[in-house]
Amino acid sequence: MKPRTFPWFSYTFIIVGSIVMVFPFLDMLFSSFKGAAEYNNIHYTLLPEQFQWDNYANAIDKLNLGLLFKNSIVKSVSTTVLVLLTSAMGGYALTKLRFKGRNLIFRFVLSTMMFPAFLFLIPNFYIMVHFPLAGGNDLFGEGGYGGLAATPLALILPFAVSAFGIFLMRQFIMGINDAYIEAARLDGASELRIFFQLVLPMTGPALATLAIFEFIGSWNEFIWSLLMYSVNQDLATLPVGVQMLKSHLDPALTQPLVMAALVISTVPILIVFVFLQKYYVRGMMNSGMK
Repeated sequence: MKPRTFPWFSYTFIIVGSIVMVFPFLDMLFSSFKGAAEYNNIHYTLLPEQFQWDNYANAIDKLNLGLLFKNSIVKSVSTTVLVLLTSAMGGYALTKLRFKGRNLIFRFVLSTMMFPAFLFLIPNFYIMVHFPLAGGNDLFGEGGYGGLAATPLALILPFAVSAFGIFLMRQFIMGINDAYIEAARLDGASELRIFFQLVLPMTGPALATLAIFEFIGSWNEFIWSLLMYSVNQDLATLPVGVQMLKSHLDPALTQPLVMAALVISTVPILIVFVFLQKYYVRGMMNSGMK
């Protein structure tokens, strides 16, 4: 029997890699406590010489953080819930329901993932502005003053369906035994009852994995939120607010405040990941994503 050797190289590689990954976050955290002069000092130090605790109060005051947090929470939570629902329903329909053209629809869904998101900015904006019977528009989407583009729905609706989410949920639902579904059908259960009471509880790991991806992506999304900010400034989210803080004030003086704002905006993402990370690996493995 060969003696067991300690994998020094593997552990060393993991430790070094972890330090490299964590260092930017530590730099952001400690920079948020530095003064403007110390932050711009040519001699770099990780720890601040004197902690400027009022950086966070100043960042909250200058950013109108209450409004930004509310908009970001409403957008991220609503988008995540809608994506989870539409992805699970789409994955179930494309896996367990038999109808003509099912595979063609799935291929079409996958094909949409090849297009860059920027390609849909103008069409989505046009749809929001000319949404029928919204914002004073008539039935044909004309004559109004912005349609849905001036409402919180403009931050949510364009992201309510995810092709990646449908693919992920389909891969997971494929592993559910058809015998359970057929037994429920024989007992007279409707498809909605089968989906919500039988299939959906079995997809917990996949839903948690998709929730992490979607919440982080929605929370950090910037381009579309900036576009909606140009229509209605009350729709500003945290990424837009941080960018406005950098643009309207002297960067040499406000960079520590920006770092403080970034730390605050990172907290919800960390909370979501901490609560859902135990499902992450299980959901990815069970969905065939390696």
